[in-house]
Amino acid sequence: MNKRKKINTDSVQAMVMLAPMMIGFILFTYVPIAYILRYALYQSNGYKETWYGINNFIRIFTRDEYYWRAIGNTFILAFGKLVVEIPLALLLAVLLNKGLKATGFFRVMLFLPAIISTAITGLIFSLMFSAYNGIINQMLLDAGLIAKAVNWFGNKWSAMVVLGIASVWNNFGINMIFFLMALQSVPKELYECAEVDGITPVKKFFKITLPMIGPTFQAVLLMAIVGSLKMADLILASTNGQPAGGTEVVMTYVFKYFFGYSGMKSEVGYASAMATVTGIVLAIVSFVYLKSTNKLGHSTE
Repeated sequence: MNKRKKINTDSVQAMVMLAPMMIGFILFTYVPIAYILRYALYQSNGYKETWYGINNFIRIFTRDEYYWRAIGNTFILAFGKLVVEIPLALLLAVLLNKGLKATGFFRVMLFLPAIISTAITGLIFSLMFSAYNGIINQMLLDAGLIAKAVNWFGNKWSAMVVLGIASVWNNFGINMIFFLMALQSVPKELYECAEVDGITPVKKFFKITLPMIGPTFQAVLLMAIVGSLKMADLILASTNGQPAGGTEVVMTYVFKYFFGYSGMKSEVGYASAMATVTGIVLAIVSFVYLKSTNKLGHSTE
């Protein structure tokens, strides 16, 4: 009887401790989602609203080519930068895990960009790649690699490259730390046995390291994909979607309609509909990714 009473008391204490977090999670996650779904069915500017049914969604799928162009830019930028970011983070984690001299110093220095605000990163790189007084152009001119200053933000693809570099610099550090923690949990006995069998370092990486950190790799890559697809502040702080909307991504497009930013008229209802469609797209991407990497996530079982 006393044991059952103790279990009930522990359960009540656990519920009381979790209650504030759960209440906050519901208030700041599900309540806003409910409001977004409601506004998506209205023509609204935040003050005055009129029932609009599914017309906002019809507009997205039939008349708004700029939304789908922004979706395309989002995927190009996200997956383009991840091709560099994830291998770079994994390579640095492997090197740091070897326990070389000054490992602690390099770990801190490589992680530092991750603690800098993304908006500040956007400002830094917009100044560095400025067409007239940017340090990058000046270095290239001094080295004789270019004959005149390059307008990095005057062309869509050069601007996308700059945004990709900025995003990689800002995010590879946190992914590196996740990979490093996973690598440190791999039993050293596996590597010792491989050395006895004469396994080369490359084979050890692909046959031992990657399978053992498979679940972590799956989670890190999923977070990186979703985070990259939700990128907004970096673009707003650097290009603001220019030139001519060439670097507009879906989240900046929704943001501008929601708040009437950058000369656009505030259309809360339409922005809510776009946010709903974008959420569905992200859910589909996440589902497909998890299904396709299911074997990787269970590689250590």
